[in-house]
Amino acid sequence: MGKATGFLDYARRSNPAQEPLARIKHWKEFHPQLPEEARREQGARCMECGVPFCQSGETIGGMTSGCPLHNLVPEWNDLIYTGNLQQALLRLLKTNSFPEFTGRVCPALCEAACTCGMNGEPVTIRENELGIIESAFEQGLMQPKIPAVRSGKRVAIVGSGPAGLAAADRLNRRGHQVTVFERDDRVGGLLMYGIPNMKLEKQVIERRVQLMLVQGVEFRTGVDVGRDAQDLQSEFDAVILCCGAKQPRDLSVAGRDAAGVHFAVDFLSATTKSLLDSDLKDGNYLSAQGKDVVIVGGGDTGNDCVATAIRHGCKSVTQLEMMPQLPTERGENNRWPQWPLVCKTDYGQEEAIAVFGSDPRVYQTTVKEILKDDAGQIRAVKTVALYPEKDEKTGRINMREVAGSEQELPCGLLLLAAGFLGPQRYIAEAFGVETDARGNYAANDTDYSTNIPAVFAAGDARRGQSLVVWAIAEGAGAARAVDEYLMGYTYL
Repeated sequence: MGKATGFLDYARRSNPAQEPLARIKHWKEFHPQLPEEARREQGARCMECGVPFCQSGETIGGMTSGCPLHNLVPEWNDLIYTGNLQQALLRLLKTNSFPEFTGRVCPALCEAACTCGMNGEPVTIRENELGIIESAFEQGLMQPKIPAVRSGKRVAIVGSGPAGLAAADRLNRRGHQVTVFERDDRVGGLLMYGIPNMKLEKQVIERRVQLMLVQGVEFRTGVDVGRDAQDLQSEFDAVILCCGAKQPRDLSVAGRDAAGVHFAVDFLSATTKSLLDSDLKDGNYLSAQGKDVVIVGGGDTGNDCVATAIRHGCKSVTQLEMMPQLPTERGENNRWPQWPLVCKTDYGQEEAIAVFGSDPRVYQTTVKEILKDDAGQIRAVKTVALYPEKDEKTGRINMREVAGSEQELPCGLLLLAAGFLGPQRYIAEAFGVETDARGNYAANDTDYSTNIPAVFAAGDARRGQSLVVWAIAEGAGAARAVDEYLMGYTYL
């Protein structure tokens, strides 16, 4: 431990954020890095606990506590404090292939489990991680590492999201020849088209892809495996399906066929593609400009839609959440080191408050009917209030309609951000891969193998919709399993 009293000497200091009314005028990231001396102080706050829950990745109360990648957090926090960037980078990359991604978009499960957070403010673990990798790129420490020896084995990876990239990175390091197939026109999957630019600027992804290209990974974009003619099983020694969980949850209500109703993922991806292609000048996106926008879903994707609609210049934005509002403080049944079930105001909601004067979230409410005009265009939604009712047999909470609570809400654009139902089925059908009860590719988390020889599955396609950090962990696990399958042993 570099400084035994660091958590007492220094207060938590996060990366600053540009004010909402200023940042909504652009599509760039808005959290500048702390200066080096301030970052070293934040590293000094880490107590290097005897039992570091931050890196545990354990399931407590049905939720993950600590980092699923088991990042060596105390080690590189100490190295930040002592100013040893090169060693901090080596310790960070030992477990995490892409800290520049998790350092921006991960909800920081590690910080929720930080011992400092038990009675105070946790260490800025995620931002310390981001500081290490960005300083390393800036100082030229991130140089290509090309395998000295190739195994002669070829691996195909279907999908270039975080799971696919993580598997490709590790297998290439091992000396296998890796080809990544991506149906979109750019590499990155969820990272590229599912996360808005202001959370993750796309040159960050492209910078990493260029490094992987130099290291020997091949990328083939615009190839829709399962629909395009591809015989991967005869061309490659192993195949890993990292296709994501891209089947969005729909809304089954009257009027669903109205024009102006879209899935959130389509709204976000179209905006990002148009932004990258033409700075939105081509008009090839679903514009919210001048419209009353209603978003069904209170999670991260819904919040991203709020922020994107505001940057389009929407007239108003409302975010409907079926469940009750979470408390502002932990409950007695939600103690540290569990993930804190508390209400948080994210960047999109902050921007809505700044622009419209109120939080866009409406709790315990959903859409009961979509109302159309004579041309079939959405003009409003009929909402209904909900109340929680406990099922005495199962213990589950079900949301029931409150009789007579219907209201009409003006709406020119309805975005469905209610989560995903698993991977699209056509790829599984093309390979003959079995699916589980939830529609995910059936493969365990030990060897990641499917029912088809030499075909493996990882990421959201295997475990269901989850976090980027979990996808990276899944990709690393699948890479280890494939390496052992190909070589008879592994040291990954």
